[in-house]
Amino acid sequence: MLYPGVIQAASIAEFPLYNGDLEDSAWPPAVEAVKRQLDAADGLLLCSPEYNNSIPGVLKNAIDWLSRPSGGIRNVFRHKPVAVIGASPGGFGTILAQNAWLPVLRALGARHWSGGRLLVSAAARVFDDEGQLVDDPVRDRLNQFLREFAGFCGVETG
Repeated sequence: MLYPGVIQAASIAEFPLYNGDLEDSAWPPAVEAVKRQLDAADGLLLCSPEYNNSIPGVLKNAIDWLSRPSGGIRNVFRHKPVAVIGASPGGFGTILAQNAWLPVLRALGARHWSGGRLLVSAAARVFDDEGQLVDDPVRDRLNQFLREFAGFCGVETG
């Protein structure tokens, strides 16, 4: 991990399909846990693949859940620094998905960081079979991106 103790991953694997009818009842524990984690975070780094030239439905579903008021938690996206990165097996990286995120982030009131862009093409050559980043030039670009985004979030990286 680049910044141990600074970057924390969150899983959306247990999020059910969003259903507005559930807003007045008990919220899924996985949603509540990630929402509290996001509320406490200095920023959000969305690591988004690209499906059919746009936002993956599963990730948009998670954002839909997290954007709804619950448990006395304020709007976790309002004024939250957010950056988007992604990797794709294709030649264009995730440029269309990253562009598709812009109106969503705007609607949520997030502070999108546009100081850098990280689009990783040919992901099969950049990551090994376990998903580990093995390409040094991409690692250098990622490190630079994360340093600059951390600064935008007001986090000291040393």
